[in-house]
Amino acid sequence: MELSQRVKNISPSSTLAITAKAKELKASGIDVIGLAAGEPDFNTPEPIIEAAFKAAKEGQTKYTATSGISELKAAIVQKMARDSHLTISPEEIIITTGAKHALYLTFQALLNPGDEVIIPSPYWVSYTEQVKLADGVPVIVEGLEENDFKVTVERIKEATTAKTKALILNSPSNPTGMIYTADELREIGQYCLKNDIVVVSDEIYEKLVYDGAKAESIVSVVPDLKNQSVIINGVSKSYAMTGWRIGYAVAEASFIKAMTNVASHSTSNPTSVAQYAALAAFNGSQEPVETMRQAFEDRLNQTYEKLVSIPGFKCIKPQGAFYLFPNAKWAAEMTGFTSVTAFVAALVEEAKIAMVPGEGFGSPDNVRLSYATSLDNLNKALERLNTFMENHIK
Repeated sequence: MELSQRVKNISPSSTLAITAKAKELKASGIDVIGLAAGEPDFNTPEPIIEAAFKAAKEGQTKYTATSGISELKAAIVQKMARDSHLTISPEEIIITTGAKHALYLTFQALLNPGDEVIIPSPYWVSYTEQVKLADGVPVIVEGLEENDFKVTVERIKEATTAKTKALILNSPSNPTGMIYTADELREIGQYCLKNDIVVVSDEIYEKLVYDGAKAESIVSVVPDLKNQSVIINGVSKSYAMTGWRIGYAVAEASFIKAMTNVASHSTSNPTSVAQYAALAAFNGSQEPVETMRQAFEDRLNQTYEKLVSIPGFKCIKPQGAFYLFPNAKWAAEMTGFTSVTAFVAALVEEAKIAMVPGEGFGSPDNVRLSYATSLDNLNKALERLNTFMENHIK
């Protein structure tokens, strides 16, 4: 059967590939420490689970409106006012099957063939592929390591053409953990406003920030962007609800209607009981979020110091999310490997550590390590990494 050119053009997810390899080795009895997963290792808080169970017992197991239940939209209205100081209406919200689906619907509703989307690198692996699936053209703009992997207005200007339709902004970032300051957001937002560039603001890690850092929405900083932006968020990271698959998008009402039309012919509504679970997440105690955030902060502070003490690694300390993104080019060269990707492959096979090569994020000199695992696992992994370096340094 002949595949479509659209499918042939997309690349597989490097994060899912390395996770699958680690699971394969574990299934065969090999003690692999996985540092690749992009999800919290905490279970979903009990009140959220109970809310889903209660909803199911009460018969909330049928189709809902494609764009989601009204109660959850009302909770998001309150959440946006509380956290981002933005006034929105329920008509400006769509509930989706995860934040990834919100992004997919955004590009399907926004892009025409040949439209260009500026994507700062390092970037989350699915951005480029989702743009291509919508017949758009990803335009990669490098966020330099010396600028904390963040892009500047000057670099965005250089990439802007008559075909530029949108800019993706992810803060805190996956994979770097970096956060754009209010001044940086203001400068970028005003440029996009002036040049009619839609800002797709991926804010999925907004709650997971450390050492006093704060993640602001670009729309909060530049309110005039409200009708020229799509805010993407969800419950996966902040509430340890990755498998529940609930995300949402906030945009002007006519655009939300277009996204809803696409969803109605693809997934229909998100899972009904998962929506009630998300409702409990937003309306319930936020203490579990803070408990998890503090645990991640502790892991970051302990793990970072140990990582940068290992020969061959240099790393900018992240401010959010739950990833370290060290430059490992020197480590690869010191141990005789021709690329960081080959170095990472050897780590899986020999040291039994699964990390994600930076190549899939548009940054081939780096690797992504998730600290969304126990301190015990993190310490063991770094011990193995240090031993590997000692055994292989030429």
